[in-house]
Amino acid sequence: MGTRAGKNGEGRGKTGKVFAWLAVVAGGALAIAARSPSSPAFPRLSPSDIHSEYVKFVSGRDTITAYLSYPERRDPAPAVIVIHEIFGMSDFIRQTTEQLAKDGFVAIAPDLLSRRGGTPASPDSARKLIATLNPDTVTMDLNAAAAFLKTVRAARRDRVGVIGFCWGGGQSFRYATNNPDLRAFVVCYGPAPKPEDMARIRARGLGVYAENDARIDAGLPDAAAAMKAAGKDYPYTIYPGVGHGFLRSRDVPAVADSAWRNVIRFFRENLEH
Repeated sequence: MGTRAGKNGEGRGKTGKVFAWLAVVAGGALAIAARSPSSPAFPRLSPSDIHSEYVKFVSGRDTITAYLSYPERRDPAPAVIVIHEIFGMSDFIRQTTEQLAKDGFVAIAPDLLSRRGGTPASPDSARKLIATLNPDTVTMDLNAAAAFLKTVRAARRDRVGVIGFCWGGGQSFRYATNNPDLRAFVVCYGPAPKPEDMARIRARGLGVYAENDARIDAGLPDAAAAMKAAGKDYPYTIYPGVGHGFLRSRDVPAVADSAWRNVIRFFRENLEH
Protein backbone atom coordinates (compact mmCIF):
# COMPACT_ATOMS: atom_id res chain seq x y z
CA MET A 1 0.00 0.00 0.00
CA GLY A 2 1.31 3.43 -0.89
CA THR A 3 1.57 6.30 1.54
CA ARG A 4 2.10 10.01 1.12
CA ALA A 5 4.56 11.72 3.42
CA GLY A 6 3.53 14.81 5.35
CA LYS A 7 4.21 18.18 3.76
CA ASN A 8 6.97 19.02 6.19
CA GLY A 9 8.63 15.59 6.17
CA GLU A 10 9.56 14.33 9.61
CA GLY A 11 11.58 17.33 10.79
CA ARG A 12 15.30 17.40 10.59
CA GLY A 13 16.44 17.09 14.23
CA LYS A 14 19.80 15.66 15.03
CA THR A 15 19.60 13.07 12.26
CA GLY A 16 18.50 15.63 9.70
CA LYS A 17 22.13 15.94 8.57
CA VAL A 18 22.12 12.38 7.26
CA PHE A 19 22.68 13.61 3.73
CA ALA A 20 25.67 15.76 4.68
CA TRP A 21 28.04 13.38 3.05
CA LEU A 22 31.82 13.38 3.11
CA ALA A 23 33.38 12.27 -0.17
CA VAL A 24 36.19 9.78 0.31
CA VAL A 25 37.82 9.43 -3.09
CA ALA A 26 40.39 6.77 -3.86
CA GLY A 27 43.08 8.78 -5.63
CA GLY A 28 44.58 8.63 -9.04
CA ALA A 29 42.89 8.28 -12.39
CA LEU A 30 40.19 6.03 -10.98
CA ALA A 31 38.91 8.98 -8.99
CA ILE A 32 38.15 10.91 -12.18
CA ALA A 33 34.75 9.34 -12.91
CA ALA A 34 31.63 10.89 -14.40
CA ARG A 35 29.63 13.36 -12.35
CA SER A 36 25.88 13.66 -12.70
CA PRO A 37 24.74 17.00 -14.17
CA SER A 38 23.56 18.40 -10.85
CA SER A 39 25.90 16.76 -8.36
CA PRO A 40 25.23 18.74 -5.16
CA ALA A 41 27.74 20.30 -2.82
CA PHE A 42 26.94 18.52 0.43
CA PRO A 43 27.87 20.01 3.80
CA ARG A 44 30.78 18.17 5.37
CA LEU A 45 30.56 15.89 8.36
CA SER A 46 33.36 15.20 10.78
CA PRO A 47 35.42 12.22 9.58
CA SER A 48 33.82 8.94 10.60
CA ASP A 49 35.28 5.49 10.94
CA ILE A 50 34.68 4.18 7.45
CA HIS A 51 36.99 2.86 4.78
CA SER A 52 36.42 3.37 1.05
CA GLU A 53 38.28 2.03 -1.96
CA TYR A 54 37.95 0.89 -5.53
CA VAL A 55 37.89 -2.87 -6.04
CA LYS A 56 37.74 -5.18 -9.04
CA PHE A 57 36.08 -8.56 -9.49
CA VAL A 58 35.49 -10.95 -12.37
CA SER A 59 32.10 -11.35 -14.02
CA GLY A 60 32.08 -13.81 -16.89
CA ARG A 61 35.03 -12.90 -19.10
CA ASP A 62 35.17 -9.30 -17.96
CA THR A 63 36.40 -7.37 -14.95
CA ILE A 64 34.02 -5.06 -13.09
CA THR A 65 35.22 -2.01 -11.18
CA ALA A 66 33.27 -1.10 -8.04
CA TYR A 67 33.39 1.39 -5.19
CA LEU A 68 33.37 -0.28 -1.77
CA SER A 69 32.78 1.36 1.62
CA TYR A 70 32.51 -0.25 5.01
CA PRO A 71 32.40 0.80 8.66
CA GLU A 72 35.34 0.10 10.92
CA ARG A 73 33.56 -2.06 13.49
CA ARG A 74 34.33 -5.22 15.39
CA ASP A 75 31.59 -7.42 13.97
CA PRO A 76 30.70 -8.00 10.30
CA ALA A 77 27.96 -5.69 9.02
CA PRO A 78 25.00 -6.29 6.68
CA ALA A 79 25.70 -5.38 3.08
CA VAL A 80 23.96 -3.30 0.42
CA ILE A 81 24.57 -3.27 -3.33
CA VAL A 82 24.12 0.24 -4.78
CA ILE A 83 22.90 0.46 -8.39
CA HIS A 84 23.74 3.73 -10.10
CA GLU A 85 21.53 6.02 -12.14
CA ILE A 86 21.51 6.34 -15.91
CA PHE A 87 24.55 8.61 -15.47
CA GLY A 88 26.69 5.65 -14.40
CA MET A 89 29.22 5.93 -11.58
CA SER A 90 29.02 9.46 -10.16
CA ASP A 91 29.87 11.54 -7.12
CA PHE A 92 26.33 10.98 -5.85
CA ILE A 93 26.68 7.20 -6.03
CA ARG A 94 30.07 7.24 -4.29
CA GLN A 95 28.67 9.53 -1.59
CA THR A 96 25.64 7.28 -1.17
CA THR A 97 27.93 4.27 -0.78
CA GLU A 98 29.92 6.12 1.88
CA GLN A 99 26.77 7.24 3.67
CA LEU A 100 25.53 3.66 3.88
CA ALA A 101 28.85 2.77 5.52
CA LYS A 102 28.37 5.62 8.00
CA ASP A 103 24.92 4.20 8.71
CA GLY A 104 26.49 0.84 9.58
CA PHE A 105 26.44 -1.16 6.33
CA VAL A 106 29.04 -2.54 3.97
CA ALA A 107 28.12 -0.98 0.61
CA ILE A 108 29.35 -1.72 -2.88
CA ALA A 109 28.52 0.19 -6.07
CA PRO A 110 29.54 -1.67 -9.24
CA ASP A 111 30.18 0.41 -12.35
CA LEU A 112 27.83 -1.42 -14.68
CA LEU A 113 29.50 0.30 -17.62
CA SER A 114 32.78 -1.47 -16.86
CA ARG A 115 32.25 -3.72 -19.89
CA ARG A 116 32.01 -0.56 -22.02
CA GLY A 117 35.27 0.85 -20.73
CA GLY A 118 33.81 2.38 -17.57
CA THR A 119 31.58 5.40 -17.04
CA PRO A 120 32.55 8.12 -19.54
CA ALA A 121 33.04 11.77 -18.60
CA SER A 122 29.99 12.88 -20.57
CA PRO A 123 26.57 12.15 -18.98
CA ASP A 124 25.04 11.98 -22.47
CA SER A 125 27.56 9.33 -23.46
CA ALA A 126 26.77 7.41 -20.28
CA ARG A 127 23.05 7.46 -21.10
CA LYS A 128 23.73 6.08 -24.57
CA LEU A 129 25.91 3.29 -23.17
CA ILE A 130 23.36 2.39 -20.49
CA ALA A 131 20.83 1.86 -23.29
CA THR A 132 23.07 -0.83 -24.80
CA LEU A 133 23.26 -2.97 -21.64
CA ASN A 134 21.70 -6.41 -21.75
CA PRO A 135 19.46 -7.09 -18.71
CA ASP A 136 20.83 -10.60 -18.30
CA THR A 137 24.38 -9.26 -18.29
CA VAL A 138 23.41 -6.64 -15.70
CA THR A 139 22.02 -9.46 -13.55
CA MET A 140 25.25 -11.42 -13.97
CA ASP A 141 27.33 -8.41 -12.92
CA LEU A 142 25.12 -7.77 -9.87
CA ASN A 143 25.43 -11.45 -8.96
CA ALA A 144 29.19 -11.07 -9.23
CA ALA A 145 29.02 -8.09 -6.87
CA ALA A 146 27.00 -10.18 -4.41
CA ALA A 147 29.54 -12.99 -4.71
CA PHE A 148 32.39 -10.54 -4.11
CA LEU A 149 30.71 -9.37 -0.90
CA LYS A 150 31.05 -12.93 0.41
CA THR A 151 34.83 -12.46 0.27
CA VAL A 152 34.73 -9.21 2.24
CA ARG A 153 35.48 -10.05 5.86
CA ALA A 154 33.67 -6.95 7.08
CA ALA A 155 30.38 -8.11 5.49
CA ARG A 156 27.72 -10.58 6.62
CA ARG A 157 27.27 -12.82 3.62
CA ASP A 158 23.75 -13.84 4.67
CA ARG A 159 22.43 -10.28 5.00
CA VAL A 160 22.51 -8.59 1.60
CA GLY A 161 20.16 -5.95 0.21
CA VAL A 162 20.09 -3.70 -2.85
CA ILE A 163 19.13 -0.10 -3.58
CA GLY A 164 18.91 1.67 -6.92
CA PHE A 165 18.14 5.15 -8.19
CA CYS A 166 16.32 6.17 -11.39
CA TRP A 167 17.47 3.56 -13.97
CA GLY A 168 19.07 1.77 -11.06
CA GLY A 169 15.77 1.81 -9.18
CA GLY A 170 14.21 -0.23 -11.94
CA GLN A 171 17.21 -2.55 -11.92
CA SER A 172 16.89 -2.99 -8.13
CA PHE A 173 13.26 -4.06 -8.56
CA ARG A 174 14.15 -6.37 -11.45
CA TYR A 175 17.15 -7.83 -9.63
CA ALA A 176 14.89 -8.82 -6.74
CA THR A 177 13.07 -11.10 -9.20
CA ASN A 178 16.38 -12.82 -10.07
CA ASN A 179 18.21 -13.22 -6.74
CA PRO A 180 16.27 -15.28 -4.18
CA ASP A 181 19.03 -14.74 -1.59
CA LEU A 182 18.40 -10.99 -1.28
CA ARG A 183 16.89 -9.96 2.03
CA ALA A 184 15.71 -6.47 1.06
CA PHE A 185 15.43 -4.17 -1.95
CA VAL A 186 14.74 -0.44 -2.26
CA VAL A 187 13.42 1.19 -5.41
CA CYS A 188 14.08 4.93 -5.67
CA TYR A 189 11.82 6.34 -8.42
CA GLY A 190 12.38 3.43 -10.80
CA PRO A 191 9.97 1.42 -12.99
CA ALA A 192 8.65 -2.00 -12.01
CA PRO A 193 9.56 -5.33 -13.63
CA LYS A 194 7.13 -7.52 -15.54
CA PRO A 195 4.17 -8.60 -13.37
CA GLU A 196 4.73 -12.26 -14.22
CA ASP A 197 8.25 -12.05 -12.74
CA MET A 198 7.16 -10.69 -9.37
CA ALA A 199 6.20 -14.10 -8.00
CA ARG A 200 9.91 -14.95 -7.85
CA ILE A 201 10.66 -12.14 -5.37
CA ARG A 202 11.68 -13.34 -1.91
CA ALA A 203 13.09 -10.11 -0.48
CA ARG A 204 11.15 -7.42 1.36
CA GLY A 205 10.70 -4.29 -0.74
CA LEU A 206 10.34 -0.55 -0.18
CA GLY A 207 9.43 2.11 -2.73
CA VAL A 208 10.60 5.74 -2.68
CA TYR A 209 8.78 7.97 -5.16
CA ALA A 210 8.29 11.68 -5.88
CA GLU A 211 5.05 13.63 -6.19
CA ASN A 212 6.24 15.52 -9.28
CA ASP A 213 7.26 12.47 -11.30
CA ALA A 214 4.27 11.65 -13.48
CA ARG A 215 6.07 9.22 -15.78
CA ILE A 216 7.15 6.86 -12.99
CA ASP A 217 4.14 7.41 -10.74
CA ALA A 218 1.76 6.46 -13.57
CA GLY A 219 2.92 2.85 -13.26
CA LEU A 220 2.64 2.62 -9.48
CA PRO A 221 -0.99 1.43 -9.18
CA ASP A 222 -0.38 -1.43 -11.63
CA ALA A 223 2.91 -2.37 -9.94
CA ALA A 224 1.29 -2.42 -6.49
CA ALA A 225 -1.63 -4.48 -7.81
CA ALA A 226 0.73 -6.96 -9.49
CA MET A 227 2.78 -7.33 -6.30
CA LYS A 228 -0.41 -7.91 -4.30
CA ALA A 229 -1.59 -10.49 -6.84
CA ALA A 230 1.77 -12.24 -6.46
CA GLY A 231 1.28 -12.34 -2.69
CA LYS A 232 4.00 -9.74 -2.03
CA ASP A 233 3.86 -6.72 0.22
CA TYR A 234 5.29 -3.59 -1.40
CA PRO A 235 4.94 -0.51 0.82
CA TYR A 236 5.90 2.73 -0.83
CA THR A 237 5.78 6.46 -0.15
CA ILE A 238 5.19 9.30 -2.59
CA TYR A 239 7.13 12.22 -1.15
CA PRO A 240 5.50 15.67 -1.53
CA GLY A 241 6.86 18.69 -3.35
CA VAL A 242 9.79 16.91 -5.02
CA GLY A 243 10.55 15.50 -8.44
CA HIS A 244 12.47 12.66 -10.01
CA GLY A 245 15.99 12.35 -8.63
CA PHE A 246 15.22 14.31 -5.47
CA LEU A 247 17.67 12.34 -3.33
CA ARG A 248 20.45 13.54 -5.61
CA SER A 249 19.25 17.10 -6.27
CA ARG A 250 18.06 17.70 -2.68
CA ASP A 251 15.70 20.47 -3.82
CA VAL A 252 13.82 20.03 -0.53
CA PRO A 253 16.43 18.86 2.01
CA ALA A 254 13.93 17.99 4.77
CA VAL A 255 12.05 15.66 2.42
CA ALA A 256 15.26 14.02 1.18
CA ASP A 257 16.40 13.51 4.79
CA SER A 258 13.04 12.01 5.72
CA ALA A 259 13.18 9.57 2.81
CA TRP A 260 16.73 8.51 3.67
CA ARG A 261 15.85 7.89 7.30
CA ASN A 262 13.05 5.62 6.14
CA VAL A 263 15.43 3.74 3.85
CA ILE A 264 17.94 3.18 6.66
CA ARG A 265 15.19 2.12 9.06
CA PHE A 266 13.95 -0.39 6.47
CA PHE A 267 17.42 -1.85 5.88
CA ARG A 268 18.08 -2.15 9.62
CA GLU A 269 14.78 -3.92 10.18
CA ASN A 270 15.37 -6.41 7.36
CA LEU A 271 19.14 -6.89 7.30
CA GLU A 272 20.31 -6.63 10.89
CA HIS A 273 17.81 -9.03 12.47
